[in-house]
Amino acid sequence: MSLKNVRLEVMQFLEKDVDSLIEKYLIPIDKIWQPTDFLPNSEGHTFFEDVKEIRELSKELPYDFWVVLVGDMITEEALPTYESWLMDVEGVDQVDGQNGWSKWIRHWTAEENRHGDVLNKYLYLSGRVNMREIEITTQHLIADGFDIGTNRDPYKNFVYTSFQELATYISHNRVAKIATKSGNKQLGKMCKIISGDEMRHHHAYSEFVDRIFKVDPSQMMMAFHYMMKQKITMPAHFLRESGDKISTAFEEFSNTAQRIGVYTSRDYVDILQKLIVRWEIDKITGLTDEAEKARDYLMKLPERMLRLADRMKIPENSFQFKWVEPAVIK
Repeated sequence: MSLKNVRLEVMQFLEKDVDSLIEKYLIPIDKIWQPTDFLPNSEGHTFFEDVKEIRELSKELPYDFWVVLVGDMITEEALPTYESWLMDVEGVDQVDGQNGWSKWIRHWTAEENRHGDVLNKYLYLSGRVNMREIEITTQHLIADGFDIGTNRDPYKNFVYTSFQELATYISHNRVAKIATKSGNKQLGKMCKIISGDEMRHHHAYSEFVDRIFKVDPSQMMMAFHYMMKQKITMPAHFLRESGDKISTAFEEFSNTAQRIGVYTSRDYVDILQKLIVRWEIDKITGLTDEAEKARDYLMKLPERMLRLADRMKIPENSFQFKWVEPAVIK
């Protein structure tokens, strides 16, 4: 049987448990938070005073913070790309209304959709950003799509989402801490609750991988090895500003995130180590010779990558993005 057919068979075998996994990791729509829970009530008598407070508090946060918050929001807003990509994975059938995997993706997308919504509205009210430039970048990112190197392989895609959801948790959680420390408790609370969603999603995708390891350990190991050898590509790697070529803004955005400690090269290594521990890579049995070599590579990789991370130099000066107006403190 071909590898493609084996993967399809495994996806069909695991599909029977998707409903229980939705119940375990996702929150019912009527019980979960919504964006307006964290924003001024436009029907309320204090709406304008609440907006004024947001604008005043926003003056206290530094330029690089706003660059990172904008980049995080744009990444969240490119959700149509991620949903369409996952809907094309082997074993996912959005035409068949009974397919469990397409149901998972729809429900996951519905939760994720709230993140970009609330951040977008907050940024608009803050008075610190150029929303039109942000909207242009967002439209470019969706139009440009992305290529994360997984093809339609469910094993590789689940490795990617396990990694990426944890990376997103780290980013939103760190932004929350910076906002709270500056006195902007509402923004801190908003980013904190977003990070909680991302952590739940990380645990879900990690469990998908864990279950695959139990039924197809060698090929799951090879997929993990493949993804880490080629390196995990960030979902916003095609980021660009108006008038610029594809991907020209991502490096400076990444530098900004590293400079303020929101997401660093050491975090990348830490996530890899956490996945190795989570999936008990050192304890998996029944591997082929090729998969054993892949395991050896993975077990040694964090130490090698940490040495490289420690040698990385991050530019000290901020890059002037079109998204964010320079700080004017009055």
